[in-house]
Order: sequence, then C-alpha cells, then structure tokens
Amino acid sequence: MTHARTRISKAVIPAAGLGTRFLPATKATPKEMLPVVDKPAIQYVVEEAVAANLSDVLMITGRNKRPLEDHFDRNYELESALTAKGDEARLARVQESSDLATMHYVRQGDPRGLGHAVLCAEPHVGDQPFAVLLGDDLIDPRDPLLGRMIEVQERHGGSVVALMEVDPSQIHLYGCAAIVPTGDDDVVRVTDLVEKPALGEAPSAYAVIGRYVLDPSVFAVLSKTQPGRGGEIQLTDALRELAQEDGPDGPVHGVIFTGRRYDTGDRGDYLRAIVRLACERDDLGPDFRSWLRTYVSEEMQD
Repeated sequence: MTHARTRISKAVIPAAGLGTRFLPATKATPKEMLPVVDKPAIQYVVEEAVAANLSDVLMITGRNKRPLEDHFDRNYELESALTAKGDEARLARVQESSDLATMHYVRQGDPRGLGHAVLCAEPHVGDQPFAVLLGDDLIDPRDPLLGRMIEVQERHGGSVVALMEVDPSQIHLYGCAAIVPTGDDDVVRVTDLVEKPALGEAPSAYAVIGRYVLDPSVFAVLSKTQPGRGGEIQLTDALRELAQEDGPDGPVHGVIFTGRRYDTGDRGDYLRAIVRLACERDDLGPDFRSWLRTYVSEEMQD
C-alpha cells in the first residue's frame, strides 16, 4: 500500500561521543573533525544528507565539540585573507561547508547512549519522520543509500534501518536484525533486533549500520526505554519494540546495502578509508597510487 506522507526534510547527526578509540588525538579535537584526506569526516556525512534532499540538519553535540559548529560557520578572517590573495579555489572550499545546509545544534549533556541522543532531537523534529546519520559510517556517494531508505519509508511507513551482511565472526560488534523477505530484493521486514549478540546467538549475519529513517513514534518508546547494554539507552532496543508491534505506527523495514562503506570509527578502517578515497581522487590519485605500488612492492621484498 502506498501512503501519502510529508516529505522527509530533517536529518539528525549524533556527534557527542568521546572518541576514546582515537586518543590522544581526540583529547582536545572532536573525532568527527579528524580529516579524511582533506575534509573532516563529519562534512562527508552532512554532504550525504544534503544529497538526499535533507537540508535541515540537527547535530547532537557535547562538551569540547565547538569545532564542529565553527567548521560549518563562516570564517570571515580566513575568507578575507584568501580573497586578498586571489585564491579562489581555496576560498570556494572554505565556503563550501558553511553553505551546505541549515545547521542546528543541541547539547546532549550526559552521554547516555545513542537512544538518548536521538531523544534530544524531539523538540526540533516534532511529529515528522526524520533521518539519523552516524558520523562513523561514510557511505560512498556513488552508492546512494539514504535516498533509497527514504523511498522505502514513504512507501511503507514506520521506520527503516540500513543493513549490511558481515562475516558471522564480526556480528557481535553490531546490532543484528532478524528478517523476513519482501517483494523487493533489497528490502526486508525486521522482526527482531539484538544489540551486539554473543557469538553463536545472532539471528542473522545482517548488521545494522549507521543510517536510520525513523518514525516519530520512536520518541515515545525511547522516553521509557531503560538503559541496556553498556548502561546506555540503546536505539536498537526501542526499534526492537517497534519491530515487534503491529500497530498504527508502522513496521520496521531494512534496506540491504551492498555498496561502498568506510568505517572511520576504527583506527585501521580509518586509515584504509583515507587510502581508498585518496586513490580515487583525480588530483591526488595518480601520484599517490604510483607511490603506493612502489611502497607495497618494496615492503613485500623485505
């Protein structure tokens, strides 16, 4: 059944985490501001939201996150200096981030988990569906995911999660979905969700990755969700409750993603993401790939 629904226009980006896996680099610098080649990771995420026609972006921040706000604000002194030098190329790159979207910010306060961070967005989002993008997952723009998720939500209602098949030995690192097929190859119905299941207890090999399109009914569930794994309010627990209900708020569906995803929340994957993206750049790729081939060849001979 096709439902007539208001077009989703708001994106929420939780960015209040402490980034402990990247210490000491993140002692005074937000992990979201770590550069991926020459742009901070958070800018890739905002660009993805904008590419999906989500021009209203709310960022959930915390202490020591002021550089995030500064990055998406105007820097008149720097712009004036670049203008005086006639450096139009760099001026355009500086202005790009401040012109991307209408940015809003709210502080989470106590770091009580992803579910609590999403709950902080309720006054801004109101009673409309909205997208949530986690900053650790970068989705290659050539493999659009968020737009497809919005299509599924507008068709079926309810909430939509992004799923990716992972090696069963790694599923304990993720939220995991129990699923049943639908008429679309890349769309499934989610019947249950488990946050970081123990090895051998996962209902599938489909992991929840950091993209969600949520029905506002999730706020009422989150407001009474008790702390779960790690003593935090887990978004997975709230979505599990919605997935097991068959009420007016709609089901939970999953979009299976098979494209390119870069995990910048892990140090090794962060380095691999930089190498991959640098290799694909027209301005950096040729020279960098040549150096990389030589380096790898020499290392293999040692």
